[in-house]
Amino acid sequence: MRSLVAAILVGAFVVLFAVLARFDGPARAQQQPAGAPKCKLWRGSNCCDPAISAHLPKEAVFAACGESAATYLGEQAQKDTCKYVFKVEGKKEEDSFVQVYAPPAKEVPSAPNDPFFRWKKVGKVFVTDKATSPKSAPMLAAATGLWLPGNGYVVSINASTSVCSKPEAEKLAKSLH
Repeated sequence: MRSLVAAILVGAFVVLFAVLARFDGPARAQQQPAGAPKCKLWRGSNCCDPAISAHLPKEAVFAACGESAATYLGEQAQKDTCKYVFKVEGKKEEDSFVQVYAPPAKEVPSAPNDPFFRWKKVGKVFVTDKATSPKSAPMLAAATGLWLPGNGYVVSINASTSVCSKPEAEKLAKSLH
């Protein structure tokens, strides 16, 4: 029963990332105190929740993926999610991102149980390795997934390959916590 729940949970967030990556709708309105934002916003969204961005600070993306403040367009917050958006020549802004998703979880599986991808372990983090079906292959070509179980939460990263190559994403995995 636990493996079924874990499979459903992992499958749901993989599908969620695929949908968010392709159909980036308007962010849900969140209350923000009056005054200037304390972050660089992308498309008028809200600053990311520090509890979410603490799992993978944008500076770690800069270091591992070869990005900089010059290519950084800003961040976009959604529930349990922080998306860092970058300017990549020849790519749409909405397709050039590293997204952190860290929802609370009552039961945290020790490894991803994903029907769409095979995962390999790099240190304490799992990294998408191979697509298990031809339909999931384009998703793997467009982004690398990172997955880290925590105490009461799971951290999942969706890193666009235009921002972070597969070897860079594996380097980025070392910065997750």
